[in-house]
Amino acid sequence: MRIHKISERVYAIHADIKSDDLFEGIWPIPYGVSLNSYVVKGEKIAVIDLVRDWVGAPAEFSAQLASIGLEVKDIDYLVLNHLEPDHTGWLAEFKTLNPHVEILATAKGIDLVKSFYKIEDGLRAVKTGDVLDLGGDVKLSFIETPNVHWPETMLTWDERDRVLFTCDAFGSFGSLGDRIFDDEFNDEEHKFFESEGLRYYANIVASFGVFVTRAIEKAARLDIGVIAPSHGIVWRQDPCHMVKKYSKYAGYLEGPREKEIAVIWGSMYGNTEKGLTAALRGIEDVGVPYTIHRVPNEDVSWVLADAYKSEGILIAMPTYEYRVFPPMAYVLSILERKHVFNRKALRIGSYGWVGGAKKEYENLIAPLHWESLEQVEWAGAPSEETMSLLYQRGRELAKAVDPDRP
Repeated sequence: MRIHKISERVYAIHADIKSDDLFEGIWPIPYGVSLNSYVVKGEKIAVIDLVRDWVGAPAEFSAQLASIGLEVKDIDYLVLNHLEPDHTGWLAEFKTLNPHVEILATAKGIDLVKSFYKIEDGLRAVKTGDVLDLGGDVKLSFIETPNVHWPETMLTWDERDRVLFTCDAFGSFGSLGDRIFDDEFNDEEHKFFESEGLRYYANIVASFGVFVTRAIEKAARLDIGVIAPSHGIVWRQDPCHMVKKYSKYAGYLEGPREKEIAVIWGSMYGNTEKGLTAALRGIEDVGVPYTIHRVPNEDVSWVLADAYKSEGILIAMPTYEYRVFPPMAYVLSILERKHVFNRKALRIGSYGWVGGAKKEYENLIAPLHWESLEQVEWAGAPSEETMSLLYQRGRELAKAVDPDRP
């Protein structure tokens, strides 16, 4: 891959990560993810954000740096907007190659440099309003944006070239290949990255919507020409496209959300699945759109993305050994962690010799503050009467999600 010029002084370096590894040790990345770093050249040279030693990323970084006549040892300043190891994992080796580099981060970021990498020298804590003068009329300023999504995060602003470096903010999953700019991708590709952007947001940032909104308010004061995140597309034609998307996603925390239903189901021997078909017919007859995910067959990463944006949730699962179906218990735990609160919800499911999931399910969803319809449980295969009730419950859920439907 090649280095990409953003302006006469600003360059983007990126490495595409294609690996069976799980992002953050949890989330699948079957379509890869990019690690983006940036070079800003004045009389002195700054690099903004780094990489980890992951699928050859440091070698890619060094090779692209060399293509504009630079080596690691030539870097005067390393600005770290965010200390998560996917952006800093190569820091100790980088410092060994360039012992004179000055590392800049927020005060909390500097603490993480010390604890993660045992580096004690050449550190500078910065705060909102501080300026790094690179000479040649090139200056970088800093804006603290705590809890997007770690407490040490910040944005870096190049006012001359109107580039905002945002690290995890406004990023997405998905590898880029040899294109990085929004105007280099077609409509179908943008739809893909939008889907991966929602999944990235729901998986990584969802718990911190209030702080995302605050960060967006700070960014809105700037005359932005380019949004340069550390994962995903660099936005130059429509620089605020992903900012608007993140604003919408942050709004899902309190609403409004999409008038859709996320159907999450698991079945042991087909009895719950059969009952689900009746509930789905009820939803379809009202006309409310729905997405559907079977667990544990589908990873919770995609389940979470659809649940996060949807006003309604339908849980279909059997009782398992007197309790909640174990894969569904994990899903509910993730939904609680990621603040999927205040949805319209319905739970249905079969049991064998005796029920028991109902009570545990109610305890699990109590922190979610869901507005729940009455659960429907049945022994063994659903009877015609049960199927009729499930159909009616599906309709009721759909009407609760979108009361304007006939």
